[in-house]
Amino acid sequence: MSSESVRVRFAPSPTGPLHIGGVRTALFNYLFAKQHGGSFILRIEDTDSSRFVPGAEAYINASLQWLGLKVDEGVEEGGPYGPYKQSERKEIYKKYADMLVDRGWAYYAFDTPEDLEAMRTVAENEKKSFAYDLHSRNDLNNSLSMSADELKECLDKNIPYVIRFKMPENIDVEATDLIRGKVVFNTNTLDDKVLYKSADELPTYHLANIVDDHLMKISHVIRGEEWLPSLPLHVMMYRAFGWSETMPAFAHLPLILKPNGKGKLSKRDGDKEGFPVFPLEYTSPSGEVSAGYRESGYFPEAVNNLLALLGWNSGTEQELFTMDELIKAFSLERVNKSGARFDPDKARWFNQQYLQQKSDSELAALFMPFLKQKGVEADRAYLERVVAMVKDRVHFVSELWEHSFFFFTAPQEYDAKVVQKRWKDEIPAFMEELAGAFESFPTWDAASLKEKASELMQSRGLSFGAVANALRLVLTGGAFGPDLFMIVELLGQKEVVRRLSKAKSLLD
Repeated sequence: MSSESVRVRFAPSPTGPLHIGGVRTALFNYLFAKQHGGSFILRIEDTDSSRFVPGAEAYINASLQWLGLKVDEGVEEGGPYGPYKQSERKEIYKKYADMLVDRGWAYYAFDTPEDLEAMRTVAENEKKSFAYDLHSRNDLNNSLSMSADELKECLDKNIPYVIRFKMPENIDVEATDLIRGKVVFNTNTLDDKVLYKSADELPTYHLANIVDDHLMKISHVIRGEEWLPSLPLHVMMYRAFGWSETMPAFAHLPLILKPNGKGKLSKRDGDKEGFPVFPLEYTSPSGEVSAGYRESGYFPEAVNNLLALLGWNSGTEQELFTMDELIKAFSLERVNKSGARFDPDKARWFNQQYLQQKSDSELAALFMPFLKQKGVEADRAYLERVVAMVKDRVHFVSELWEHSFFFFTAPQEYDAKVVQKRWKDEIPAFMEELAGAFESFPTWDAASLKEKASELMQSRGLSFGAVANALRLVLTGGAFGPDLFMIVELLGQKEVVRRLSKAKSLLD
């Protein structure tokens, strides 16, 4: 496979936010293209004007940019096969629709929406299903049932029409899916899909998709499983146009399933269980706000890694992949046929792994905006030391505060249960003595502090655990935090003594 021959496209419709299932489709296309030195194309399929949502296209572009999926050709990037927005290509499609009519592969249909709805109602009342297909088309209002004069009259009067593909009778359509292998469909089970609508002079997905893939020299169509039923129509259209020799290879990706494995993952699942299903936060035209991975604190590399392993595996035990490693390891042959269950806990785990990989300096920089929101100004070197002590306890940068707030502000209250359990007997008096000892310690590092404090505890016949837990209460307000004497060292001599004095006056 030559690098020049590999051209893949991600072709979303701007009808709302980009679901992570769509993001995974984009990622798999990107990985495949880059592995083969090919081109990753972004095409906006906006022929369904009734479903267009303002801002959705910008959202798609921003999502891909955040994830680092660099587009080679697209609306913003340009390229030799533009325009890359279907609404800007509308004059192209009518020619190809007419070509199919002239070749006997398509026909004009003048049935109104009301006519079709009435026929569906009749069929339902008879407990049947209505389909516009080879069994019914000759009895409907179309050019197949009209005389040439009747057809000319309809066209001359500009009566609204659609152009439908004329599916042939009883042909087994065979195709090879790069994931599922050989698939076979019989045309008797397929209806005559609408390809073009005169009312808005726009094609439907099927016509625009085939024409654009051909003109843009797309080599591989990697898309979701929901498009598998459309495959026989698309294969037949390539044959009808005489483009069989240049027809792209097809691969249909498995669904991303709900956490319980039953059904396709939806926004409702995310709302119910508290995880995002969109890459970026999205505000609908009605004002409804949906969570995004970016705003929820996920790193883009964690999202890419998570999605790559939803339906694909490398054949090894490796779970963490850089983008370069994913590009090198990816193959359609190792994409599963069955759906992939989404696991919110695993998603958080991936983010935690990437958080751990970041340097203390990087994390400190990411943490600083959260501190500013709390009104806290911190020295950068001090902040890096804090982050180093607590980062192994969190999944997200936003969680650093709850594990480190006591490094920046003294406790305003103390856990009542811990107070009851730890602040008793000789402990209050010993804390006063310990405060005096801390004031006189010549060296201030965790190891020396622990050694000197332990010696003092032993001389007073107190257990290390009893004193340590009480000291932790004083410094943090509860029974939590990293290594106790690292806390003591980092807070510094004056602050530790101050907190001991304050706690004794309050708790006594």
